Amino acid sequence: MHIRHAGAAFAAFLFCLAALFSGRVRAQPFQTSAPQAILIDAGTNTVLFEKGADDLVTPASTVKILTAEIIFRELAEGRLKLGDEMQVSEYAWRNGGAPAGGSAMFLKVNSRASVENLLRGLIVDSGNDAALVLAEGVAGNEEAFVMRMNKRAAELGLVKSRFGNPWGKASDDQKVTAREMAKLALHVIRTYPEYYKYFGEKEFTWNNIRQQNRNPLLTMSIGADGLKTGNIEKGDFGLVGSAIEEGRRLVVAVYGAKTAKERAEEARKLLQWGFRNFEEKELFKAGEPVGPAQIYGGTKGSVELVSKTDVKALIQRGSSEKLAGKIVYEGPVMAPVEAGQKIGRLEIRRGPTVVLEQPLEAAEAVDEGSLSRRAFDAVYEYAAAKIHEKLSARK
Repeated sequence: MHIRHAGAAFAAFLFCLAALFSGRVRAQPFQTSAPQAILIDAGTNTVLFEKGADDLVTPASTVKILTAEIIFRELAEGRLKLGDEMQVSEYAWRNGGAPAGGSAMFLKVNSRASVENLLRGLIVDSGNDAALVLAEGVAGNEEAFVMRMNKRAAELGLVKSRFGNPWGKASDDQKVTAREMAKLALHVIRTYPEYYKYFGEKEFTWNNIRQQNRNPLLTMSIGADGLKTGNIEKGDFGLVGSAIEEGRRLVVAVYGAKTAKERAEEARKLLQWGFRNFEEKELFKAGEPVGPAQIYGGTKGSVELVSKTDVKALIQRGSSEKLAGKIVYEGPVMAPVEAGQKIGRLEIRRGPTVVLEQPLEAAEAVDEGSLSRRAFDAVYEYAAAKIHEKLSARK
């Protein structure tokens, strides 16, 4: 198995395309004091900025985004209702409530609360007790819920992150990356709009205790409507946030800030920089050929690949940077091929950074070829493999 790439002509085309978008003056790159950060445009999936985005970090309470996602999914699939009530166990109260000394919804032991109120306690109050009650209510106990967390993370493509508890306690078995937490936030925003609204609520009162949402972006008049902050005792501050301006949504994740003020300011500056300095450009229309993939044993030697949706990217205003693109797929692709069959992906890079990945599919069907055609392709592929081996040995 090996990876096939589109030829140099395609990459050159994207270079020329990017040059048309760029101005005469080179834009100044953004700088942040946060050790780990990423900024993504939700509409195009373009990565606008990244720094240490794949470093493993302690998520603290931002892990509650995944806890909420699991509950949202239970609601969406009908296994839970917002009005369902869950009981507050002594374990949840003692380890996550008032006796624990951390952020809490201040649930009373042996009391009951609805799923909707527990979600507000989880998201607005960042309640550790709410997280534990939800975990026990859905999975029976915290350990079983953690297994669900890791299973769900794998399903969502969070391949580097791992989870050890649903509320954010620091531990060696709970590490995430800024990139994957931003990816998780994008999934929640797109998949559960009817429940995502809880992330934008600015306050919540339970048992006559009124608490403000801990997300500082919500009070900054920058269009923010989510998501979560987190910090641990040694002063490692993180934030996953999102904001909308003129119909365009950005998602930001920052970790490793030294103070809550630095965390808020760096996230704010990233969002504002993203809104002010980028413009959307269309690269390919939906259904427009992007490039070919080689076919093995078919009536044709290749098939054009297309995207189901328009391929758009954000280009920095005033930047002389060029974009380069390539098609990546496992090949050659065996015939027969069905129209619409997923084949590979388009990767667009700004320098070393992959700023956009778009799935590609076959534009048309390709039937299995004759016996002589399949034999010819077999000989050709064998010869190509041998040449590849010799070239690799010389490196």
